[in-house]
Amino acid sequence: MTNQTFDLVVIGGGPGGYVAAIRASQLGMKTAVVEKAELGGICLNWGCLPTKALLRSADVLRLVKNADDFGIRVAAPQVNIDKVVQRSREVSAKLQRGVAGLLKKNKVTVFQGVAQLLGQSQLSVQTAKGEHKLTAKHIILATGARARAIPNMQVDGQHFWSYREALVPKSIPKRMVVIGAGAIGIEFACFYQSMGAQVSVVELSDRILPQEDIEISNTVAKSLKQDGIHIYTGCKVAEHQVKNGEVQLRIEGAQAQSLTADVVLLAVGISANTENLGLEKTKIALDRGHIVTDEFCRTAEANVYAIGDVAGPPWLAHKASHEGVLCVEKIMGLTVHALQANKVPACTYSHPQVASVGYSEAKAKALGKKIRVGKFPFVANGKALAMNSSEGFVKVIFDDASGELLGAHLVGDEVTEMINGFAIAQELETTEQELMQTILPHPTMSEAMHEAVLAAYERALHQ
Repeated sequence: MTNQTFDLVVIGGGPGGYVAAIRASQLGMKTAVVEKAELGGICLNWGCLPTKALLRSADVLRLVKNADDFGIRVAAPQVNIDKVVQRSREVSAKLQRGVAGLLKKNKVTVFQGVAQLLGQSQLSVQTAKGEHKLTAKHIILATGARARAIPNMQVDGQHFWSYREALVPKSIPKRMVVIGAGAIGIEFACFYQSMGAQVSVVELSDRILPQEDIEISNTVAKSLKQDGIHIYTGCKVAEHQVKNGEVQLRIEGAQAQSLTADVVLLAVGISANTENLGLEKTKIALDRGHIVTDEFCRTAEANVYAIGDVAGPPWLAHKASHEGVLCVEKIMGLTVHALQANKVPACTYSHPQVASVGYSEAKAKALGKKIRVGKFPFVANGKALAMNSSEGFVKVIFDDASGELLGAHLVGDEVTEMINGFAIAQELETTEQELMQTILPHPTMSEAMHEAVLAAYERALHQ
């Protein structure tokens, strides 16, 4: 057994943990990270990034299939799923090496093993080489989350998949049922449909992407149905059985139905990784499975903090990274602002893409706000027409009294690259006047953002 002392030990090397460690090192703290699996966490290795690599292959396939629209004649494309998956894994591997390099560059000690709190600033870390006992002035829990299980549906890698199996298919199933229509479920539904699978989506809520503005949800649902994806909202799986090599499901609810699939993909949310951390040796409290923290990520245990998915929604990598920096800077006595969840942008890389920040129209009204709403369709945008990307629109919501930007919601090609403008505007507390006076370059799809703002005040120039 070895004994070492650090200013900060971070448990978990995902987008929250490794960023917190780097920032701590920059501020002069002797820092260590404990990671039991791959550096970069689920997001980099088995989530956000490899999924985007798969979806990029789907985008390329879609473009090739529609090449004739651009006056280009090509042979019928063929999918090499092994190469699609290989490219995705190579992207993750390269990024993982990058994280390791960043930690080394910043002189962060990395323990590959399992950590457990012992109380009173003590931790034990079990590695392949034995046990280490660490003492830390401060401890950050950044252990993330895992896919939520469904009773009686055990992931077996054959008929029932989680996101991990969905990222490395050996072949494309002919028929797939996706249970859950949040961002993860919809992204996989889009990928597998584009690759040739017959896809059905089952969602308990009354609409897909239930966290988004209802107009966005409805637009995406319409587009997915046009692509051939079957959507069953307000439904749940009542019964299922594996028979003759296929899964037979009975769906009950608003659209009762019997479905047959080769593969069922479970995408019904996440569960925080709080088990076997030694929380019982501390004052740390849980709420619906997540660690309770204050606005600066502090738990009820002195000098122990929690960031990212393990500390609750929104369950987004960039939120975790921001909390990591915020937490460390607060520890070091710097002036920081508490995270405002409604200012965390969210993106779904479906086809069409979805991006949003702030309140939906329904939420703003529920808060008693008198609002102005502006919308502008991409079909009226020159660059969108030139790119054959005219599907979708930009929607903005302003406080009528103050001109505050309460929310922005976009659906269409590459809108995940456009939402940043509205996120910055919210952080700077920009009003409609500054947004209307901002000059956006022409021709760009982002001009639709400006037009939507103008539309909220009945000043749109191109509709």
